[in-house]
Amino acid sequence: MKHLVIKDIINSELAVSTENGKKVFEIVDSYLQQKEKVELDFGGITIMITAFLNAAIGSLYSKKEYTGEFLNEYLKLENVEKDDRVLFKDVIQRAKEYFADKDSFEKNSNDAFYGSN
Repeated sequence: MKHLVIKDIINSELAVSTENGKKVFEIVDSYLQQKEKVELDFGGITIMITAFLNAAIGSLYSKKEYTGEFLNEYLKLENVEKDDRVLFKDVIQRAKEYFADKDSFEKNSNDAFYGSN
């Protein structure tokens, strides 16, 4: 199992940018493509927001080969603060819904904002 320390990857205690989330995604994706299990260690992260998690974790669900079952088996999270667990749950749920039917999700979102045509 590959142990990845988020703080070391992003060189910060703040997991707040999409760019840093993409860095994490690219590294995790490279290991998962080889079917190597990955443990993400969030120790030392003091602030985390959904923009970071959407890029780092949510984006994994965009890849057809990564089913929920696959990710449950190959991706583990460590040292996640209790208050941040709800962020992970929300990001994963939204990613599953979004990537399951992306076109319909985007149409419904656009209809909600701009009205249906």
